[in-house]
Amino acid sequence: MNSDLTEISELSEKSIKLILTIVENEIEINASLPGGGILHIEKELPYLIIYRQIPNDPETHRMVISESSYLIIGTSDFTGYQKLLFELSNLLSTKFKSYLLLELYSGEQTSTSFILKGPEKKLPTTLKVLKEELDSINSTFSGLYLKTEIKDTTHRQAKGEKELLSIEEAKQCGALVLGLEIPPIYRDETFKTYPVFFRNFRDFINRAVHIAIFDYIRVQTSCGVASFNALGRKYLKEKVFEIDKKLADIENSFQFLWLVSPINIHEIKETFIESKYKKLLDYHYRLLPIDPDVLKRKLYNLKIEDIDDPAMSYLFREKREELDQQITMLSERGTKNFLYDSVRLYQGINPHLFSEAKQILEKIPEVAYTETDQTLDCKAFSSLARKEFDFFRNQDENFKCKVHIRKDVNIMMVSQGELYIPEDYKLSEIDAKGLIQHEVGTHVLTYHNGLQQPLKQLSIGLADYDPLQEGLAVMSEYLVDALTPNRLRTLAGRVIAGEAVKQGGDFQEIFRLLTLTYDFSPERAFNITSRIMQGGGFLKDIIYLKGLVDLRKYLQEGGDYESLLTGKFALKHTKIIEELTDRKVLKTGTLRPSYLLNEESAKRIKLIRDGLPISQMITK
Repeated sequence: MNSDLTEISELSEKSIKLILTIVENEIEINASLPGGGILHIEKELPYLIIYRQIPNDPETHRMVISESSYLIIGTSDFTGYQKLLFELSNLLSTKFKSYLLLELYSGEQTSTSFILKGPEKKLPTTLKVLKEELDSINSTFSGLYLKTEIKDTTHRQAKGEKELLSIEEAKQCGALVLGLEIPPIYRDETFKTYPVFFRNFRDFINRAVHIAIFDYIRVQTSCGVASFNALGRKYLKEKVFEIDKKLADIENSFQFLWLVSPINIHEIKETFIESKYKKLLDYHYRLLPIDPDVLKRKLYNLKIEDIDDPAMSYLFREKREELDQQITMLSERGTKNFLYDSVRLYQGINPHLFSEAKQILEKIPEVAYTETDQTLDCKAFSSLARKEFDFFRNQDENFKCKVHIRKDVNIMMVSQGELYIPEDYKLSEIDAKGLIQHEVGTHVLTYHNGLQQPLKQLSIGLADYDPLQEGLAVMSEYLVDALTPNRLRTLAGRVIAGEAVKQGGDFQEIFRLLTLTYDFSPERAFNITSRIMQGGGFLKDIIYLKGLVDLRKYLQEGGDYESLLTGKFALKHTKIIEELTDRKVLKTGTLRPSYLLNEESAKRIKLIRDGLPISQMITK
């Protein structure tokens, strides 16, 4: 349980005893203390970060309150705070063998040094680790020339301040007292903060301190913390969930892919084919259900800057920027600006990806299906999808998903956990086998797993989650031996078409490029071209091959596969996801795809790790 105490007006023997009882029995304590002080402690942590309130120093205060175990010392009853620290240390050092009190404070305005104050002989490795981490600031931030000093002194507080505990008292209660003086380079001489730099600086200090504390925990205590990542807050502040929900509400107020897809794609296709690839109808789109200006106002009214948890602040800022770009794109459908926005959102096509696409098309010829090939229609495919849904429901009774067969969609897709199938959809049995795992075994599954997390962003997707999602989806096709030559060629053709539209190619030019240079059938060339030309140039389709290339590299470097299915995020987020999992903020996914129960999939993943080229991942 969590305990939020009403304000304690004085730190009497009785109130301190109450605090100690709660610390012993509850998983978290939040207490308001005299003079504006705050005590926040999460269970099983053998340290306390301390800050004394002073005027014109909100930045150090913000550094401390982002911690999972901290004490803000108020402006009154300092003697009571000393008694509280003694009793807390006495209680928790008995449990953990040692208890660390680390006080943070800012140095003089002209300071260019971090100063560590502590017993260098008694704590050599921890102080050395912290010094090394702080020294790395000059390579982390350009233009900084800071140094770190270790002072072996009994005076570990800021100049002119009273000591928290005397050396004798610290020995008696099993406490180890350290001080860290921080140069206030994040503000000018008038105490005005540089907000963007401070945010990055705070995150740097947070990480450095956690790495050093983890060394202390590992060497000096009996606490079983698995990594420095686990030292972040386990119980997020209400502000985090409030902004998470509002970001989700904004994203759910429009379906981006739906609004970018033309509603008259069937008429466009019929006319283009009947005119022998000469006449092209204009794309028509659904009316926008939102006002872009109003939505952007809501987006930037979110006070993400007030979130002190470094991981959550980073994820939310990224997501806000992505939503901003998507909203802009919706308001610019059919214009040249749409393509420029698309390049920015999907980060273009690098030479390695383009080269990979060309090699695939050069090595793998298109396969012509014969009349003997059995095909499935939309109803048959929906039946296969429902069987997969039953498999998921057996793992988690809370699983819910619907299949929609629609006339006004031109591609199969999953949107907000729902599967949409075009009414005229037809595909071979082998393609159906692969697409079931692509759409249901990946997109639906990760939506549901993300939905079970406390953060809504894990179901709707963190910023730039698409490449990993599609990489996993295509990889699943390979793992069930259903990645056909034509399917892989299509993914490569999308990259070729994406580069062509970037270079200014129009519909007919890209269509001819695919048919004449890369030997695509008119049907497949049209499908690739029509998708890449949505909105005026929509580069989302390049991410299928990009995601596969990046995922292959990740697996070859020893990355874990199954952990990528716990929600919708990017490969760049794996360390943050690991951190949030270590902190018990996130949990493992409730659903596993059926293909991971197959030994053949494990063999195929090993082939990837051993260097199997993408061009050889096709089904024979």
